[in-house]
Amino acid sequence: MMLTDCRGWLPDGKQAAVCFSIDDVHPARSVDTFDAGGDLGRGALGRVERLLERHPQLRITMFVTPDWRRIALVQTRRWLTRVPLLRERIHWAPLAPRGRFRIDRFPDFVAYLNALPRTDYAIHGLHHAHPGPRLAMEFQRQSRSRCRALVQEARRIFVAAGLRHVPGFASPAWNTPPALCAALSDEEFHFVASARDLDTPVSAGARTAGHGLRGASLLQPTWVAGEPSHAPAVAARRLLHFATNFQATSTIERARAVIEAGGLLFIKAHVFKSGGGITLLDGLDDDYCAYLDRLWRELDRRYGEALWWTSLDEVTNRCRALPN
Repeated sequence: MMLTDCRGWLPDGKQAAVCFSIDDVHPARSVDTFDAGGDLGRGALGRVERLLERHPQLRITMFVTPDWRRIALVQTRRWLTRVPLLRERIHWAPLAPRGRFRIDRFPDFVAYLNALPRTDYAIHGLHHAHPGPRLAMEFQRQSRSRCRALVQEARRIFVAAGLRHVPGFASPAWNTPPALCAALSDEEFHFVASARDLDTPVSAGARTAGHGLRGASLLQPTWVAGEPSHAPAVAARRLLHFATNFQATSTIERARAVIEAGGLLFIKAHVFKSGGGITLLDGLDDDYCAYLDRLWRELDRRYGEALWWTSLDEVTNRCRALPN
């Protein structure tokens, strides 16, 4: 894929920027498998609400899965996964019935999200599931047309639910093949978050080398083009990529390094900590919230007005408005 850094994206007077996003939001409750938002203010979303109250400068992007189907998040089926040919065609863990957690069937959940201040919503796959060993990686070898169909269905559910949203996308398990990038551009999505790199040393020219898209800037928004298109060259630059470079396991020193390098500190969380057989290092539990409180207070104290507390959509709109 062709990658080109966006230059001049920071507003005048700003040294660096801070964005925060939360993945895997959907209506499952703690009585189902895990609370991914379905418990509303009594659970995971209450933590989000309190973060917004304590940090009035904070902007959040929540990536919501329109029709979440995964129950077990680890492999539970054994002998069938050892059968050649069949192993690539079956799901290695049971799924919820199609539509069980489809967001347009949960009006209270959607209303709660719509009422949160300074929060954007964007699409996080369709089902967050795929047959075979990479069971969370929804987009793998699908064609461009198949990717378009999945993305169209995801957006249709968002619209039917009445969830206000921005034209962004996060790839389940980070994987964003060229066919998906092309499909997102075809469907007029504006940005994608598809890389997580918590280990590459911070420098102005650092490139992503972790999960998901490799070779994009670790610190700057990056234009990405997928499969070749007959559209004019400028249209191929429509999709802007963001790389996650910080989470609960990262040090405050890494955050400072990103800011000192004039980059975008992109902090990631998952909405739940434990469930479905796994515990997530970046799950938004009380400990992670307390760490974020300390981090944001320290950044605000040290950098003050030099920091641009912004959202992925706002950065994207600024990049799209710049001269080509």
